[in-house]
Amino acid sequence: MLKFTTNQASLPVSKVVASAMANGEENFGVSRDDMYIYRIFADEAPTRKWRRFGARGRFKPWLRRSSHITVILREREAK
Repeated sequence: MLKFTTNQASLPVSKVVASAMANGEENFGVSRDDMYIYRIFADEAPTRKWRRFGARGRFKPWLRRSSHITVILREREAK
C-alpha cells in the first residue's frame, strides 16, 4: 500500500517496515506470513539548528527537524 502512495514519508516508512520484518525473520526465526504490524509511530528527534542571515542584518533561524520511526511487530496466534 505504501508503494503506491505519493506521500513523501512513504519511502522511509516502507524501508523501516521492511527492515523490521527482515530482523524478525533473521533474529527470531518467525516467518513473514506470521508477523503483523502491532504498532507504528514517529517520535521527535533532536532538531539541528542552523542560521541564515536576512536583509538589514537580521538573523533568520532555520530548523532542520528529524524523527525516529518505531515499528513493533507481533506474531500471529496459532488457530
